[in-house]
Order: sequence, then C-alpha cells, then structure tokens
Amino acid sequence: MKTVVFVLLACASIAMSGQARASADLAKSKNCLGCHAIDKKVLGPAFRDVAAKYKGQKDAEAKLVASITKGSTGAWGPIAMPANGVSQAEAQTLAKWVLAQQ
Repeated sequence: MKTVVFVLLACASIAMSGQARASADLAKSKNCLGCHAIDKKVLGPAFRDVAAKYKGQKDAEAKLVASITKGSTGAWGPIAMPANGVSQAEAQTLAKWVLAQQ
C-alpha cells in the first residue's frame, strides 16, 4: 500500500512539474517574458510580486485572466499592459501559473 501511495505521489509530482514547464513555455511563446520575469521587474512586475499581491484573494485568477485578455492600466504604475492574443484557456493557464510563482 505504501508503495502505491509513493508511486501515485511521484507521478503527480512529475505531472505537475511538466505542467509548470508547459506554462513557462506558454508564457515564453506568448511574449509575456518580454515585459515580465519571474523574480524581477522588467517593464511589468515580477510574476512573484503579482502572486504575492493576489495571494489569498478568491477572485485572483479571474482578475489576472481579465488583465491578460483585456489589458490593464494603473495596477502596477503608469505603463499599461496591452491585451494579449490568447484564448480563454491559455489565459487561465497563465493566470494559474503566475499565481503559483511564490
């Protein structure tokens, strides 16, 4: 029984690391990394700073999806974030990934 639990946990860990890698690749392919970085401000805030700002907010994912798809102004300073050409599913994947950067 312990072996089965261990194997399941190992598989889940591998799947999650693959998902994280896929999300990082998605962020790169959608040019998110042109204005953001994981751990430092570029033109826009660091993804870790975004995750910290929205930590514990129940509507955090929805807010980020809206910012990603529609753009935003003034949330992080005077530089506006333009709307991005991503699908709703891609925006949700990116939002979840950004919120996981802690």
